[in-house]
Amino acid sequence: MSWTRRPLTLLAVCVLLTGAAGCASGDARERGSGASPTPVGTLLEDRDTEGRPYRQVAQRDAPDVGIEVQPDAADGWNVRLSVRRFRFSRAGAAGAAVAGRGLAHLYVDGRLVTRLRTSEYRLAARLVPRGTHHVTARLYADDGTAWAVDGRPVESTADVTASEPGPGATPSASAPGEARTQGTRRIGGRGSPHRAGKAS
Repeated sequence: MSWTRRPLTLLAVCVLLTGAAGCASGDARERGSGASPTPVGTLLEDRDTEGRPYRQVAQRDAPDVGIEVQPDAADGWNVRLSVRRFRFSRAGAAGAAVAGRGLAHLYVDGRLVTRLRTSEYRLAARLVPRGTHHVTARLYADDGTAWAVDGRPVESTADVTASEPGPGATPSASAPGEARTQGTRRIGGRGSPHRAGKAS
């Protein structure tokens, strides 16, 4: 008879010490939470301009981002991101680093403009005044760490040059002297020029 009481006693002790969830196996808890069962990448001492640490992963596992910026008819700019090995997390996602998931931070001249959980965004004209500006998309994990390769963040930058259009004119990426974009891609800090009009 003692063989039936012992498991009940152990179960009661487990519930008292750790709660019901603590008695489940580690594998079952990880499958149910949707989180990665093992830590992703390596946290580096290097940090971005906001003080967020870099989370380094191997190039073969790293997410990838490209950016395209084009003028729109309403005097603003349409930003489109293209990603590989990466999915945007929904709002309210658990604050954990999961391989290939997270969000993008959008910067203009190094200043954070917004955090994106989608691949498209409209940039107001006031954020890109006359002159040349750098529009950068950088990928982050849901725990706030920046995805990195070889010690550099996974990001892409488009160089945007805006000038005042004449009366009644609409900015156009192909109209000299009005507005144009020329891009550079930086993934893990390395850049490769792309044709005028986008960085991807």
